[in-house]
Amino acid sequence: MSLSEVLFSEGPRPEAARELAFFGRLVGSWHVAVTNHHEDGDEELTGEWHFGWVLDGRAVQDVWLAPTRAERARTGDRSGEWGATLRFYDERSRRIRSTWIGPGRGWVMPFVAREQGAEMVLEGVFDEVHTRWIFSDVERDTFRWRAAESADGGRTWRVRQSMIATRV
Repeated sequence: MSLSEVLFSEGPRPEAARELAFFGRLVGSWHVAVTNHHEDGDEELTGEWHFGWVLDGRAVQDVWLAPTRAERARTGDRSGEWGATLRFYDERSRRIRSTWIGPGRGWVMPFVAREQGAEMVLEGVFDEVHTRWIFSDVERDTFRWRAAESADGGRTWRVRQSMIATRV
């Protein structure tokens, strides 16, 4: 038996389907145009984002990497990030919990997610910086994502990264 046999699921469990429906729409593979917004200007790169049902259909996991595997092979550049997020519905708190793990930078970032209109907003606080990761404009073959940070307790926000994803 392999890890993939016990990790991956065909779809959601019935009791998790409604709560995880937003993320369920993202299941599949995506090409990502990434913009890192720095104080001195923007940086553009490409990435991959892969979503799938896992853990007996109780969660949606993704693997995100930038630059893409093709770009890494072409240039030999192994910098950037290759990380994963696990999202599940917590019945006790009645919230979607999500944790990003980015080993390249040593990040473990737990979030609480909630639908806000047509967007899914993930919120957490890391090193005293309020962070929001926002999925928006989700269609069958495209969506947008942005990361915003506030160093003043949420009074003002700065977009640090934005992405446009196109289904592969």
